[in-house]
Amino acid sequence: MSTKTPSPKPVHPLARKLRVARILNVVLGAVAAFLLIVVIALSVPGAGQTAAADAAKTPAADDAGAAAGAGSELATRDPDDPLAIGDVDAPVVLVEWADFRCPYCAVVTNQTLPTIFDEYVEKGLVRYEFRDVAFFGEESIDAAVAARAAGEQGKFPEYLEAVFAAAPEKGHPDMPREKLIGFATAAGVPDLAKFEQDLDRADLRDAVLASTEEAQKLGVTSVPFFVAGDQALSGAQPIENFRALLDEQLAAAGE
Repeated sequence: MSTKTPSPKPVHPLARKLRVARILNVVLGAVAAFLLIVVIALSVPGAGQTAAADAAKTPAADDAGAAAGAGSELATRDPDDPLAIGDVDAPVVLVEWADFRCPYCAVVTNQTLPTIFDEYVEKGLVRYEFRDVAFFGEESIDAAVAARAAGEQGKFPEYLEAVFAAAPEKGHPDMPREKLIGFATAAGVPDLAKFEQDLDRADLRDAVLASTEEAQKLGVTSVPFFVAGDQALSGAQPIENFRALLDEQLAAAGE
């Protein structure tokens, strides 16, 4: 009796682009790390051979990316998106995937996003669109639901800031219900009673799960992950890397 081999599931075209981007960036990251260490070695007498040997062993950063042509397709530019910040008609859209229990997402939010907002978003050059994912369990879902509930009252940016300002340097913090309500208070959510009721809304939970599933289909397996135009960045990158990314995309947009 013959059996049919099941047909492979179709792969979203953006997922292919992100996979190619990761491979490319791993190669480029390894080359960049090697060159940086060699340059440092050449500037220190007697250190050249040791540093060069160490450079050959330096692993590239996981999941760093330079995606090809994904950004314009991923940006929604929805004027009613409560998780977006900035001019809907900005020349460039920066999309971020993040988990509210991710320590590296906290680093970017606390140390890098304020500069991006000051230099690009507030000037109308870049629009920021947030995509929530729940990679670290049930409480990641709860935290994302809470952020969406705050967003419905116009307080998503403040809630984002409150959550990550309280994040530990390492590990995935617990997100019990009372803590989420405390973040809402700190963020200035006007109707706390409604906020607390919204924590139990099935539609907000479904939206978080759908966003997580979409990210996984695209090949986003670690956070924070960013896409702008035809380029991507992964991890808690320094502000210089974001400036280079955004300036390149602005130049491509004729700005």
